[in-house]
Amino acid sequence: MTIEINAKARAAQGTGASRRLRRAGNVPGIVYGGGKDAVSLELNLQELFLQFRHEAFHSSVLSLSVDGKKEQVLLRDYQLHPVNNTIAHIDFQRVSATEKIHVKVPFHFINQDVAPGVKLQHGIVTHIMTDADISCLAKNLPEFIEVDLSNLSAGHSIHLSEIKLPKGVEFVKLAHGEDAAVATIPTPRGGAAADEETAAAE
Repeated sequence: MTIEINAKARAAQGTGASRRLRRAGNVPGIVYGGGKDAVSLELNLQELFLQFRHEAFHSSVLSLSVDGKKEQVLLRDYQLHPVNNTIAHIDFQRVSATEKIHVKVPFHFINQDVAPGVKLQHGIVTHIMTDADISCLAKNLPEFIEVDLSNLSAGHSIHLSEIKLPKGVEFVKLAHGEDAAVATIPTPRGGAAADEETAAAE
């Protein structure tokens, strides 16, 4: 599913112009990159927020329509109002079909309840990372990455190198030799001793 955003190019610049936009229920923004000039934007706050609240908006290639002309972009930055938590400004970056992009993508942890460290050893899963930087072409960008915990035992961790990635996608940290831990199940206090006592009683 492609997420589409509508925007208008705006000529007025500066703090005063941005303040007037916000009072009118709009959000100032900018789109840049892709070998083209940066363009200042205005977007409808209500329409934008309906898309912004979805996880995929933050980690997908978006279709940005500026005065009817569409281009592929990524969300690169945003500022929230400190009091009412609405979007105060938003930045988009154009993407190329032939150049790799670096994007932070969320992890979705699956089979947590059947992990041996949880089901048999009564441990609790600790999520060390909730997302990771990946590198890929825009066409290969996943909305999220699944982390299968079905074989994770207490006292062990699952690392980036153990996670199955879609074709054409790689972890930036792993490419730089850092095989970071993503999730772990700490050994429950007294877990080993309790297991031995249970086995002896049986």
